[in-house]
Amino acid sequence: MAIKPPFTDLSIPRSSTGFYQGHSLEIALLSKAVMIGLVLWALIWPANANGVLGSLNWTLLERFNSFYIIVVGSFIFFLVVLAVLPQTGKRQLGPPGEKPEFSDFSWFSMMFGAGLGVGLMVFATAEPLGLWGSNPVVLSGAVAANSADALESAYRYTFLHYGFHAWAIYVVTGLSLAYYAYTRDMPLTIRSALTPLFGRWLNGFLGHIVDVLGVVATILGVSVTIGFGVSQFIDGVYAITGMEWVMNTTGDAPAPSTVGLLAGLFVIMGLSIISAVSGVGRGVKYLSNLNLVLSLILLMTFVVFGSFVFAMSTYASALVDYMVNFFSLSFLAYGPQSAADFAAGLPVDAAAHAEALMGGATNAWGSFDGFTSGLEGDAAALPADTLTAAYAAGEPGRQFGWQAGWTTFYWAWWIAFSPFVGLFLARISKGRTVREFIIGCVFAPALVCFAWMTILGGTAIDLELNGGAEGVIIGASNTAKLFVTLGQMLDGGLLTGITVMCVVLILTFLVTSADSGILVMNTIMSGGDQEVGNKHKVVWGVILTAVIGSLIVAAGDNNPMDALRNAMIIGALPFTLVMGLMCLALAKALYRDGLRSNS
Repeated sequence: MAIKPPFTDLSIPRSSTGFYQGHSLEIALLSKAVMIGLVLWALIWPANANGVLGSLNWTLLERFNSFYIIVVGSFIFFLVVLAVLPQTGKRQLGPPGEKPEFSDFSWFSMMFGAGLGVGLMVFATAEPLGLWGSNPVVLSGAVAANSADALESAYRYTFLHYGFHAWAIYVVTGLSLAYYAYTRDMPLTIRSALTPLFGRWLNGFLGHIVDVLGVVATILGVSVTIGFGVSQFIDGVYAITGMEWVMNTTGDAPAPSTVGLLAGLFVIMGLSIISAVSGVGRGVKYLSNLNLVLSLILLMTFVVFGSFVFAMSTYASALVDYMVNFFSLSFLAYGPQSAADFAAGLPVDAAAHAEALMGGATNAWGSFDGFTSGLEGDAAALPADTLTAAYAAGEPGRQFGWQAGWTTFYWAWWIAFSPFVGLFLARISKGRTVREFIIGCVFAPALVCFAWMTILGGTAIDLELNGGAEGVIIGASNTAKLFVTLGQMLDGGLLTGITVMCVVLILTFLVTSADSGILVMNTIMSGGDQEVGNKHKVVWGVILTAVIGSLIVAAGDNNPMDALRNAMIIGALPFTLVMGLMCLALAKALYRDGLRSNS
C-alpha cells in the first residue's frame, strides 16, 4: 500500500506592507512583548526581578533536574543511531548530488565560532580549574580538591559539559530544521521540525507559540554567552590599559563592574549590528575565518610556552576515562535530599542536631572544613567522628546541588542556545548528508573543544601544581583566569601582544555570536526567509542589547551575571519539551521517507 506524501503545506502568514513587511506579525509582536516586558521589569523593579528570577530558577532546577539529565543523555544516543544506520546516515540534506554551499574550512569555522567560540575563551581555563576544586568525586571524599588525584575527575566533567552532549543538543535542532528545509522545501523555522507530529495545526496559533519559544530561548541563550564574553573582554581591556573605572575592586578579586559591562556591551553590539547587516555570506563568514586563525595562534602559544606534554597526556587519559564513564554521565541523575532522609542517615548522637547540621552538610559549594567551622553551640561540640558521619550523610544533597547548579545549568544553557546554533548550523549545511552533519557537528568540534580545555586549562593546572602560581589563577574571577594564566606563562612584549590578540579574538567571537543570533531571530520572524530587511536586524540588535543591559543592571555589581543566568534557565525549559518532540518527529519522518523511497 502506498504511503501518502508528507505534510509540507506549512503556511506562515506574513505582512505584505508596512514596517513588518515580510515578517509574521504574530511572532514578532509576541516575541517583542515578552522581551520588552522583561526589560521594563528589570529596569523598574530590579531587586524584585532579580529575586523572583533566582527563586524560580532554583525551583525549576530542583523539580526538573532529572528531566534535563535524561533528555540530554537521550539526544546523543538518538543521533548516534541516525548516523550509524545506513538508510538514515546517507540521506542528503538537499536534492541528490547538490554540493555544499561552503568549503569544509568555512563550514567548520562558522560552526565553531557560533557554537562555542566565546565559551571556550572564557571557560577553557575556568572550567577545568573550577572542576578541579569541585566535582562529584571530590564531593564524595574520594579525592582531595585541587590535588593531582582530582585531575582525572576534573576533566571527566569538563569533557561532559563541553563534549558530545553539548553538541548533540545543537545538532538535534539543526538536523531537524535542515532536513525539512532542504529535503521537503519547507521554511527554515522552528515549527517545521514538528510537522510530522502536528501537521496543519502548526499553521495557526500552535505554530506561532513554537516559533516564539524558539525566539525567546535564542535571545536568553545568546544573552548569557554575550554576558560572559563581555565580562572577559573588559577583563582583557583592564589587563592592557589598567583602567580602574571598568572594574569592581571591592571583592576578593577584581571583576568587571556594571558600568564596565554596559560600556563593553554597547561597543560589542554596535559592531554586531553592522556585521549582521552585511549578511552571513560576508560579515559572519569573514569574521568566523578570522576567529579560527586567531584561535590557532592562541593555541600554538600555549603549545610552545605552556605545559603541552602535560596537556596531551591529560587529553589521552581523560578521553578514555570520559568514554568509560559515558553512560553513567549521560543518565545518572540526582534528586533533592529531604530533611527526613538526611536525619535518617545521621549517627544517634547527632539526630537532635539534624537541622543545624543539614545546611552545611548538603552544601555542594562548601567543604568539610567549612562545614565544621560554620557550626555553633552544641552541634559544634559533637565528636569529630560524628561530624564526619554527618557530613557523609549529606552527600546525596551535595551531589544533587552540584549537578543541578553545574551540569543542569550547562544543559539549560546549551538548550537555550540551540535554536540559534541549530538554525545557524542548518543555514550553512545544505548539501551535507545526515551522517556528515552529525559527525561534523557533534564529534569533530567536541574533540577540538577537548584539545582547548586540556592545552589551556591543563597549563593553568600545571602552573598551580608544579609552577609558581601559588593560587593566583584559582583565585582570579572566571573571566580573568585566561589573562592571569598568560601572565604566569609569559612576560614583556610577548605577553602584551598575546593579550591584545586575545581581546581582539574575544571581540570578534562576540560579534560573530551576536550577529549570528540577530540573523537567526530574523529568519524565524520572517517565516524562514533568509533575505530579511536590514531595519529588522537593527531592531533586534537593539532589543538584544536592552535585554542584556537591563538584566545586568538588575543583578547589580556583586553578581552581574546572576539575572541573565536565571532568566536563561527559565526560558530553556519550554524549549526542552519542543526538542524532545523534534526527535520523535525526525524519527518518524526518516522512517516514513525511507518507506517511500523503497515503495
